[in-house]
Amino acid sequence: MTEFGTLLRNLRVAAGMSLGELARQIRYSKGQVSKIENGHTKPSPGFARQCDHVLATGGTFSALLRQEPRRAETAPSEDVWVLELDEDGTLRYTEMPRRQVLMGAGALLGYAMSRSARPAIDERTFAGLRGSFDQHRALGTMMSPSLVIAGVIAHLHTLRTLAVDNPEPMRTELMLLAARVAEYAGWMSQEAGREADALRWTDRAVTFAADHDPHLASFALFRHAEVALYQHDPARTIELARMAQQDRTAGPRILGLAARIEAQGHALAGDVSGYGAALDRAAELLATREENDGPVLGPASVPDDLALVRGWSLYDLGRPGEAAAVLDRQLHLIPLTARRARARFGVRRALAHAQDSEVEQACLATWEVLADVAIVDSATIRLDLRELNRTLNRWHSHHSVRELRTELVPLLR
Repeated sequence: MTEFGTLLRNLRVAAGMSLGELARQIRYSKGQVSKIENGHTKPSPGFARQCDHVLATGGTFSALLRQEPRRAETAPSEDVWVLELDEDGTLRYTEMPRRQVLMGAGALLGYAMSRSARPAIDERTFAGLRGSFDQHRALGTMMSPSLVIAGVIAHLHTLRTLAVDNPEPMRTELMLLAARVAEYAGWMSQEAGREADALRWTDRAVTFAADHDPHLASFALFRHAEVALYQHDPARTIELARMAQQDRTAGPRILGLAARIEAQGHALAGDVSGYGAALDRAAELLATREENDGPVLGPASVPDDLALVRGWSLYDLGRPGEAAAVLDRQLHLIPLTARRARARFGVRRALAHAQDSEVEQACLATWEVLADVAIVDSATIRLDLRELNRTLNRWHSHHSVRELRTELVPLLR
């Protein structure tokens, strides 16, 4: 990273700042900054963000760091071929994880054996199918996505098959519910670290709802932007989020979520003004009450999603102390049952404290959500967990860090 170090030295000198003064402001040791400037040590994303903030570069260092080719993380595949119902009602073979097949096979086989009965679905039965999906969503807030997604996909196949067998208007109701279930399957796939599956299920949701809910396409763009955000691609995040907001009839919730993810993209890019404008727009839209008797689109397990996003984004803007203060206030407002949200924002809170050199507070904050992290088993949360582990390694001899890492490191594997 010679280019990064040279640029850092040039901008530091141009700002009239000594090596020691820069180190003090970003809370790194003088020796660590010197090693990075001389190209002997690779900078972390947190280091780049804080340099962007202190030297007011508008995200230059973070962008330079992202230009490095990322090593793809692959896991041994245990996929098997199974039959799946396609959009036109025909069956085809597709690859699915072995665990999903084993867990969902019973439900799928049972329904396939009884399908000749061609059951008619009334409103009471439909309410039961909707309730089943609500239960899957509730489980998704507190369990590993690998355990939830098999049931979600089985439920989706059931709804699609029932839609083929039932006349209007029930067919439309079943297809709209299937679209929401497919969208949720995309989210659980993303949480399981299967980004290609996440995009595939999200796009399929749009297909299911095409004739009945055209605005779901805008929500799908929001989901695509979310995947780009977790890939640390701010430009793509902003582009997709803005595309999602082009349909002004999509409704305030969809438009608000798209504006929110745009704000996060601007924060990741180090663009303070773009972040503030998009977040203000998101707040105005999401405060608008919307009549909707279907399943809520997007996150619904936290009382103030925007406040949590504000804390998240302040960290990306290189202001970890402010981020930690916001997340300290907000984390305890998240219900204990919302384990996925507690894990996600709790790890970001610990990371903010660590980047602010509050080592003890970072360790305490991590311990507070470590059980949640282990249970929800989220690939997206592990991204922050890895950065937290790297940051805490700066104090590897600290007794609290040594004790925490005995539990933390196994969760990264």
